[in-house]
Amino acid sequence: MNQINREDMLELTRRMTLKRNCFDRIAGAYLDRDGFVDGTFNKNFRQLSLPDQQKNLDIAKTIPFSETNVALKEYVFSGEEKKPGSVWQLLCALRECELKNDALLDIFYEVFGEKYPASGDYAVYFFHGNYDVPRKAKDKESLWESEEVYRFLICAVCPVSGDYEPGMPVCGFMFPAFKDRGPDNGRIQVFEADPARPHRDFLNLILPVSAYIL
Repeated sequence: MNQINREDMLELTRRMTLKRNCFDRIAGAYLDRDGFVDGTFNKNFRQLSLPDQQKNLDIAKTIPFSETNVALKEYVFSGEEKKPGSVWQLLCALRECELKNDALLDIFYEVFGEKYPASGDYAVYFFHGNYDVPRKAKDKESLWESEEVYRFLICAVCPVSGDYEPGMPVCGFMFPAFKDRGPDNGRIQVFEADPARPHRDFLNLILPVSAYIL
């Protein structure tokens, strides 16, 4: 594991409000406790109603806003975990298509449903975001000039009840890692709502090699 800079995460969450929203797409699936998909969706985030935008922003924001290096930890993908057919390759493809490829999403949901042990029905939410990273002067004040664009995915796993009503995330991740105010495709930042009771199968799904040596 590697240390996460708390200020980097706070910088991102400032773009996760209704007025400064950085997300352009949301997709997801509802699964039963046995891992079978009950339904999926894929929408332009900005076409949601304002109440729905706020509800989903609250879900997405949970991951980067969580306690860094405790609830949110950073991991490095090994060379083995980057091989063709890996989850890393799938995540890269999902980011590249900006969540607009339902076939790729279906592959992720199927793999996830097979390997994630659940005690009840749940949802897998994906968010695609773009953040124009402003340059900073030597005194750390923003120059408001974009240095590069951080294109990223947030995934949140939430229990659901009633008519697919989601609770807050129990685990999730942000990919690629936001490192030194830019993307690092070789790292991922993984969220656990209860760090004392980590979802080992979730981590093993994303980092099948590293999970055994952590």
